[in-house]
Amino acid sequence: MAKFDRKLRKILTKYGLLSEEQGNEAMETSEKEGKSLSAVLTEKKIVAEKDIIASVSAEMRVPPIDLSKVQFIPEVIDSLSQERAKQFGVLPIARIGNILTVAVANPFDILKLDDIQLITKCELRPVISTDVAIEIAIQRAYNPGEEAMEDLLSSELGENVEEVEAEEDQELNLASLEAGATESPIVKLVNLIIIKALQSKASDIHIEPFPRQIRVRYRQDGILHETINPPKKMQNALISRLKIMSAMDIAENARPQDGKIQLRFEGRQIDFRVSILPVVHGEKCVLRILDSSNLTLQLDSMGWEPQTLDQFRKAINSPWGMILITGPTGSGKSTTLYSGLREILSVEDNLVTVEEPVEYQLEGINQVQVSTKRGLTFAAALRSILRQSPDKIMIGETRDLETAEIAIQASLTGHLVLTTLHTNDAPSAMTRLVDMGIDPFMVASSVVLVLAQRLCRKLCEICKDESDIPKDRLLSLGFTEEEANTATLYKAKECDKCASGYKGRFAIVESFPLTEDIRRLILDGGSALDLKRKAVDDGMITLRRCAILNTMRGKTSLEEVVRVTMGD
Repeated sequence: MAKFDRKLRKILTKYGLLSEEQGNEAMETSEKEGKSLSAVLTEKKIVAEKDIIASVSAEMRVPPIDLSKVQFIPEVIDSLSQERAKQFGVLPIARIGNILTVAVANPFDILKLDDIQLITKCELRPVISTDVAIEIAIQRAYNPGEEAMEDLLSSELGENVEEVEAEEDQELNLASLEAGATESPIVKLVNLIIIKALQSKASDIHIEPFPRQIRVRYRQDGILHETINPPKKMQNALISRLKIMSAMDIAENARPQDGKIQLRFEGRQIDFRVSILPVVHGEKCVLRILDSSNLTLQLDSMGWEPQTLDQFRKAINSPWGMILITGPTGSGKSTTLYSGLREILSVEDNLVTVEEPVEYQLEGINQVQVSTKRGLTFAAALRSILRQSPDKIMIGETRDLETAEIAIQASLTGHLVLTTLHTNDAPSAMTRLVDMGIDPFMVASSVVLVLAQRLCRKLCEICKDESDIPKDRLLSLGFTEEEANTATLYKAKECDKCASGYKGRFAIVESFPLTEDIRRLILDGGSALDLKRKAVDDGMITLRRCAILNTMRGKTSLEEVVRVTMGD
């Protein structure tokens, strides 16, 4: 180092950046404090780092590099271990074929470069930086997320969060405490991840392990957004902490586990469904946030088409029959079911639900949680419920023939049954039940109404902008000639209030009431396509049509319509 420092001093003096007196003082300080000359010069602000790099670059005719702006590629960084990089004071930057670009502070040390060439089995292309910049970059490159994590954990939010010991009902309080400065970094990190998710109104938290770091993503308005990347060394402790909070086995890491956490935050109770899944680089954890304060249970405030709302209200006020809600996971089916139950809730009726798990607890309704470990399946629970003199029954999901048969039998013997099914549209629910093994006559006799729904993102009212879309494109998506000529459509932009151009979601719903003609078509073995054509002829508003109506109201964008209703 001393030899390079003397050469560096001569170069800086040559380019007029260092006087003789400054050089002597800096060399003396360097020897006394055991620091490199470049470190002393930059710390004392005698010579700027960029000037040191530029001078050595010009002298050696080697390109300079600003390491603070480099995006490191894991495959390239792994060409040299962190220990070797620190030992040699170099950092791999890029690789093309057999040529490896490395940042070096001392390009004069040919022996060191030869050693690196032997280790990497690559031809080296050096670029110039300083030893201080390389040392900082090594830490950032080999330990991604660590610097940001330190800043995050030292933030005011991190200091003001403290965990409370779990009570018998497994509730924790994260909001009323302000003495968390002495907590371990892992406890503070978990609290931060949860609180930031709640503040951003996320529906899920995904914690995913990768070779060099952990990725934390929040699902907001149905779309995953990356937030922070904790360093890899926190992985095991982070997952263990979540396992403890959700009463899982922390010693088990080779099989999936499920658990539950209950928290109090800002005066309200919030439940989390926790799922742990072993993956290639560790264990992935997903927390589903069940925040009843965000639950809209008033049918009039759900934004449905008037025709759909009238048909649903008529169905839930039927004395008997089956109502099916279809759609993919996370499309708001449970909210629709709960809203329907809340609408017809009365002291005169016995309302019972069978769910896995009970997502939201509603006063006045008897809710049963399925537990396959104890033998309490959907079918077993339904049999017991039918002996409890129920009037209206809600089944979280009809997933097998046995459950479907009992539900249909219940609907035919004077009970109103509400349940969900996984199909792409409403008419397909009929053929799905037949495919499960239900007789077409039983399907046609029991089902009163089928709703299919999706969730569309709402355009941000502050930043949405008019969109100019070709008429041919609109016609191909289902707009009428008049609508294509006159509609004013909007597209998503971004602002400080939304960050994505969208804010919030709303349901688009396809309502399929079973008329006498539809029932006859089911009995004749009609396909899902036949049923849909007949329903559209009778005035059914399809999912695509419902979405188009909302684009013309300026509620969402055409891009969102295509994303949500693709294939409909």
